[in-house]
Amino acid sequence: MKYLMMLAIVAIGFNLQAQEPKVKSTAFKTSAVCEECKERIEKELNYTKGVIFAELDVETKVLTVKYKTKDINSMQLKLLVSSIGYDAGEVPRDNTAFEKLPKCCKSEGHCGR
Repeated sequence: MKYLMMLAIVAIGFNLQAQEPKVKSTAFKTSAVCEECKERIEKELNYTKGVIFAELDVETKVLTVKYKTKDINSMQLKLLVSSIGYDAGEVPRDNTAFEKLPKCCKSEGHCGR
């Protein structure tokens, strides 16, 4: 009886593990304001291990990221965006990084392009 019970527990564990998605997608609002912000954020994320793609819609300020769950998670992505100098969902920007951004990325203005 114990053997059957242990076998059932192991089978359930494997089933739950098999259901964990290997790839997820997340979307969150940022404080990005221009195309230069978009390029900066996308470049940083698209060169991050585990990120399949990152795309920022400047108009809505929403960043969509598809990522591998074994390498990175949603909170780590938000912390990375914050470390670049932008708000990321509920994670506030890193002020030191924000101060290093170009002037146009600190306001609702647009960079000279």
